[in-house]
Amino acid sequence: MVKRLCGFFALGLALAVCTFFIYGVCGFAYAAEKTVKVGAIFPLSGGVAQTGVLCKAAMEIAQEIVNGKVDDILVPGATTEGFANLGAKLELVFMDSQNVPEKAMSAAEQLITQENVVALLGCYTSATTATASQAAERLGIPFLNESSTSPILTNRGFQWFFRCTPDDDFFTRNFFEFLRDEEAKGKNYGRSIAVLYENTLWGADVAKAVQKYAAEFDYKIIADVPYTARAASLTSEVQQIKSANADIVMLASYVSDAILLQTTFRDLDYSPSIILAHDAGFNDPNFLKTVGSAGNYVLSREVYASTLLNKPSVKKLNELMVAKTGYPLDGNSARALMGVLVLSDALLRTKSTEPDDLRQALLETDIPAEQVIFPWLGVKFDPETHQITTGRGIVVQIQDQNYIPVWPYEIAGADVLYPIPQWKDR
Repeated sequence: MVKRLCGFFALGLALAVCTFFIYGVCGFAYAAEKTVKVGAIFPLSGGVAQTGVLCKAAMEIAQEIVNGKVDDILVPGATTEGFANLGAKLELVFMDSQNVPEKAMSAAEQLITQENVVALLGCYTSATTATASQAAERLGIPFLNESSTSPILTNRGFQWFFRCTPDDDFFTRNFFEFLRDEEAKGKNYGRSIAVLYENTLWGADVAKAVQKYAAEFDYKIIADVPYTARAASLTSEVQQIKSANADIVMLASYVSDAILLQTTFRDLDYSPSIILAHDAGFNDPNFLKTVGSAGNYVLSREVYASTLLNKPSVKKLNELMVAKTGYPLDGNSARALMGVLVLSDALLRTKSTEPDDLRQALLETDIPAEQVIFPWLGVKFDPETHQITTGRGIVVQIQDQNYIPVWPYEIAGADVLYPIPQWKDR
C-alpha cells in the first residue's frame, strides 16, 4: 500500500514537473509573441472595396516592415524588430466598414471594447472616418487617419483624432496655385469654373473649398452641381455642366461615380478644355482599368507619383506592393502604408500603450523628410488641430493611361497636355 502511494506520489510529481515545464515554455513563447493590437477600418466590400483591399495590403506590408528588421528601406520602424520599448510586435486587426458610416462606428466600438486595440487607423472615405472617430473620441482612444481629406475632420476640437494627410482645403488651394503657375508660363486656361461633386461629407467640403479659393484667386463659379453618391445615371448633371460651358471643370467623385462620369462625358460628346479631379475615384486602379484611354487628359491632385521611384526606399516598397497585389502603390495605398509607419513611430517612443501616453507620443511626432515616401517636409502635427503641417500636394495628368506628375515643376515628368481633344479627335 505504501509502495502504491509512493508510486502515485511519484507519478503526480512527474506530471506536475511536466506541466510546469510545458506551461513555462509556452508562457515564455507567449511572452515572446506579445503583440500591440491596432484596429484598421476600411471598405473591404461594396462600391469602393478595391481601394480598401489595396489599402489593407499596403498596411500589411508596413506591419511586416515594423515587425522585421529591414536595412534597405528608410522608413520609421524598419531598423528594429517590433517595439523593443514595449516588448511586443504590431498586430493589425481589420474590420470592414462596407463604406457605411453606421457600420464604421460599430466597427470602431467593437475593436476598442472587444479586441482591446490601443489605437485605430482608417477609414478612407471621410463620411466613415467621421463616425468611427466619434466612437474613438467618446471611448478615449487615439485615431490616426491617413487618407480622408474633409477639412471638418480636424476642425471638431477632438482630442484623440490625428490626420497625417493634407486636407481638401490644402489640396484645392494647390489646384489654384497650379493654375496660377501655369498662367505665369503663358498658358491661359480661362477664368470660369463648373463644379460637379458627390454629395457626401467629402464632396460637399470640396465644393466649399473651390468656392473659397475661386474668390481668392479671381475665378468665377458659373455652375455648382451636386449629385447623389453612387447614382445610377449622371446624364442630367453632365448636361447641366455642358450647358454652362465653363473653361475649367472640377470634379469630386469616388470610383463608381468617376467611371460613370467619364463614360457619360463620352456618350454626350462633352470634352471640356481642362478637367481637375480631386483624387479619390479618378486615381483608383479600377478607373483606368474600366475606362481605358477615355481617362486620358484628366488632371488630378495627388500625394504620390511614379517619379518618386527614384528614391530607393519608395522603389522597394512599390516592388513589395506589386508582388503582393499585382498593383503598384497609389496615393491611397501609399498613405495607408505610411499611416501604419507614423503610428508605429509613436509606439516606438511611447512609455506605454495607455491612451494618454500614446496620444502624447503622437503630439511629439517629428519624422524627417527622408523617412517619408512622399515629397513632404516630414511629418509633424499641429498641437491644437492635430492636422499634419508638413504635407504637400502634387498634380498629375493621365497621359497614355499613366499618372504623370506635372506640378510642382521640380518633380514633373511632362508638360500638361492642353486643351483636351474632342472625342472625335482622340
